[in-house]
Amino acid sequence: MRRGVCVLVFLFLLGAVGTAVAQSGDPGSRSSGQAPGFQLEQNYPNPFNPETRIPFYLGPELFAEGKSVVVSVRIYNVLQQLVAIPTALRHSRGPEPVNALEYPGPGRYEAYWDGTNLSGRGVASGVYFMELTVNRRSQVRKMVIAK
Repeated sequence: MRRGVCVLVFLFLLGAVGTAVAQSGDPGSRSSGQAPGFQLEQNYPNPFNPETRIPFYLGPELFAEGKSVVVSVRIYNVLQQLVAIPTALRHSRGPEPVNALEYPGPGRYEAYWDGTNLSGRGVASGVYFMELTVNRRSQVRKMVIAK
């Protein structure tokens, strides 16, 4: 019983941390609302073990000037420490980290994360945050690894 209460308190606190992460920063930084022209969608499956896909949408208004957009996807732990950089799926340059990666046109895209950290080790079960940054504007969502 006591352990159950501790788990509930922990999950409540993680929710509070998630809200703080999603709402922190200045305008154009991390935001929980929709940014014009792009949308970070919920990863699937969620919860997951050990791998997941992270879908995102880039709207045509981002490409109005005929330029490509710069996209990054990053995974953070609850301490806001960088854990991983997922790999682009179906990108014109092939599979490579979504780290300041240029996308030439609008559409739905996906990134893949195998559940490992930057050192190649599997991460622990728990709550993580995925951040999509497009032309220096960001959105953050929560995800859960359950092993």
